[in-house]
Amino acid sequence: MKRFSILIACLILLGAAATDPVLQRARATFSPIPAGLPEIEGNVITDAKVELGKMLFFDPRLSASHLLSCNTCHNLGLAGADLQETSTGHGWQRGPRNAPTVLNAAYNTAQFWDGRAPDLREQAKGPIQAAVEMNNSPDHVLATLRSIPEYEQRFEAAFAEDRDPLSFDNVAKAIEAFEATLQTPGAAFDRYLAGDLEALGKAQMTGLSLFMNKGCASCHGGINLGGNAYFPFGLVKTPAKAIRPESDKGRFAITRTAADEYVFRTPPLRNVELTYPYFHSGKVWTLREAVSVMGASQLGIELDDDQARSITVFLASLTGNQPEVEYPVLPASTEETPRPRLDYGGEADH
Repeated sequence: MKRFSILIACLILLGAAATDPVLQRARATFSPIPAGLPEIEGNVITDAKVELGKMLFFDPRLSASHLLSCNTCHNLGLAGADLQETSTGHGWQRGPRNAPTVLNAAYNTAQFWDGRAPDLREQAKGPIQAAVEMNNSPDHVLATLRSIPEYEQRFEAAFAEDRDPLSFDNVAKAIEAFEATLQTPGAAFDRYLAGDLEALGKAQMTGLSLFMNKGCASCHGGINLGGNAYFPFGLVKTPAKAIRPESDKGRFAITRTAADEYVFRTPPLRNVELTYPYFHSGKVWTLREAVSVMGASQLGIELDDDQARSITVFLASLTGNQPEVEYPVLPASTEETPRPRLDYGGEADH
């Protein structure tokens, strides 16, 4: 009898979910994080690649100084970000843009604020070579890795079919494979999309309705609630110069097309309550203020305090289960391993 009662209750909930208009609209606009790992074109994910990629992600010897790793700017204990306006790189230089989170990044259409890297593989190569970040070169990275026997063995195991397993391309592929595992399922919003009408509280439901009704969802949809399209920042009203510096024209630097001035890839909003400060400038430190800035600059509306608060509360429902990553024990350097270099100069890559 108890099982029958539970079954009836489940059927009632499923029926309510099937007819709930807000849920149906949300399902047409957003998607939960899929089960399993994403498929990466041209890079089959294997355990050997993931384990190697994790080691490389945490290894500061990919930087010229042996001080900076991928995890420095994409700290996995801090939702894949670094809580800095702009990241600090080689020689204490400051980059020009805020470091985007690496969590769920495999679901973005492209990487970097201007979208110039089509995938995580190309993205991984950028900071390693950027003089203001890790300040290294492919040849120097390979000389370092080849000087460490365990790395040679791991590359041969992970890329057994390649004629040259230890290559800079495979360094990037291994990091990409690891980063593809950095997902945050289990968010309250995902449970709601799955049909749990009680997953969101009343205030969060109000915020979700506002998020869709006011037009936020027109740019922030899909799996990552963003990361899949490009829009001008200041579509209706130009933000303050501190928030949108005049010197950084976004995709214009890539395309040299006037229509791309101040155009950026839409930021993904998953775990957004944890990835402050906000915008490519990193000048806004509270999510509520960021919501208000977006309302004015992108939608041309002035959200009142209650509306901004409700949307902010809804965005907190996008925080999922953070990946628990055991810090790898890295193989020791040898006498042949190049020594750290502390010279610096050049441009940034975020």
